[in-house]
Amino acid sequence: MLKRAFVAPDPGRMRLRFASRAVLGIGLAVALCGAVGHSLVAAITGGLAALLALFTVTDATVRGQAVTTALLPVVGLPVLALAAGLHEVPVARDVAFLAVVGGGVYARRFGPRGHSLGVFAFMMFFATQFLHATPGQLPELYAAVILSLATAATVRFGVWCYERRLPGPVPVVAPTGGTGLARITTRQAVQATVGAGFALAVGQVLSDQRWYWAVGATWWVFVATTSRGETVVRGFRRFLGTVLGIVLGFAVAVPLHHEPVAAAVIVAVSVFGIFYTAHVSYTWMMLAVTVMASMLYGLLGVLDPALLALRVSETAVGALGAVLAVLLVLPVTTHSVTDAWVERALRCVHACTADAAARLAGSPAADPGPRVAELEAILGRVRLSLSPLVHPLSPMKARKGRARQVLALLDDCAREVRGLASVAADPEASHDARLAAACWRVEAAVEALTAPAPYPRRVDSAPQAAESEPVLAHLHALEQALVELAVPLRGARLGA
Repeated sequence: MLKRAFVAPDPGRMRLRFASRAVLGIGLAVALCGAVGHSLVAAITGGLAALLALFTVTDATVRGQAVTTALLPVVGLPVLALAAGLHEVPVARDVAFLAVVGGGVYARRFGPRGHSLGVFAFMMFFATQFLHATPGQLPELYAAVILSLATAATVRFGVWCYERRLPGPVPVVAPTGGTGLARITTRQAVQATVGAGFALAVGQVLSDQRWYWAVGATWWVFVATTSRGETVVRGFRRFLGTVLGIVLGFAVAVPLHHEPVAAAVIVAVSVFGIFYTAHVSYTWMMLAVTVMASMLYGLLGVLDPALLALRVSETAVGALGAVLAVLLVLPVTTHSVTDAWVERALRCVHACTADAAARLAGSPAADPGPRVAELEAILGRVRLSLSPLVHPLSPMKARKGRARQVLALLDDCAREVRGLASVAADPEASHDARLAAACWRVEAAVEALTAPAPYPRRVDSAPQAAESEPVLAHLHALEQALVELAVPLRGARLGA
């Protein structure tokens, strides 16, 4: 797990850039809040706003990212005021918090922007509980949030906008699954609200002061998951990361929280860890979050071992609330989500092949490159949806084997498609009469694998091709992978 988090491949040092820019942007935001005389509570609120702006805004273009960043205070400041105004009215506060949870998850149906705004709204309500902010502090908190967002935007879009020199990320919209309660985001909004309600109620039994940690745990378990399997695995990883973070907190935060310089360094290292590990290990990201939260409690003067132990209990309650909700309330099965992503991947394979064939036939408008990038993005979602089945603790050995076989064969397809696109990009390459027949066989194989049928689907064996012809060799290997995919896909569900 440690190797995966810190030695995982980092093409173009993107994770390193992501984490380094976050430390710079958040550090400058907090420093400016201190320089203009804001209180510690306002500086922490501003630092959180900067962190969210740099972490959650993931639009496909730099322009889109700038627009979403500009919209964050439009959503966040009213929620901040609502939470502060209801601080002394527990019942109304709790109802409003659950409404923010449901609305924030439902906003995911509007894509990356909806997701970012939903997360920011939730965290503004959460931060108000964390800091016990009151209406009298709102002007200072507003100023800190706006100053910090402006600072983060300056760093992201001005000082260090490395995205301008890179091809934009390929937007891959998750399957929505129909309308009403058939829509996945609607189901998740209901699940998150029910899970958060359970966490809120049980969390308040454990502590009438720190109950919000349980709601926060439920919320973050739901973020970036779709099926019940993904949510269960994420809940386990969140709890494990929190426990590991508490252990480290006892060793680091408890003895050093009275030292401002040491505390600032540890917070900066934690921020770097959050951003650097976010895309490779949720457990290690949560460890970093927990250490950072421990140091912030120390700076606020309320840190003690009992508080850290309570954090573990509240996190367990929140994770349990999320798991119970996805298992019992409008469940979204791993099978349905995985099937949708696998079908998207297979159809993208066919589109890549068709574009490559057209390019080799002399069409200047055909370009398989963007399709290859789209396939890579879709395969990332396939891996996420299958992660519950390939998890080391998964008890379903047969399904685990089939899931691993599907991932391996899809990786084979992606490798051959990349090779095919590379050959097609060669201006010396020319069309071969056998190419059309081979592309037709790829299309037929994809249709056989994706067309709904009440019977086990049959895919004919791929004919042999001359290995001396690079294009036909790639197509033959691609056909063979599609033929072999029929075995784990047909007639057997991958997940439940």
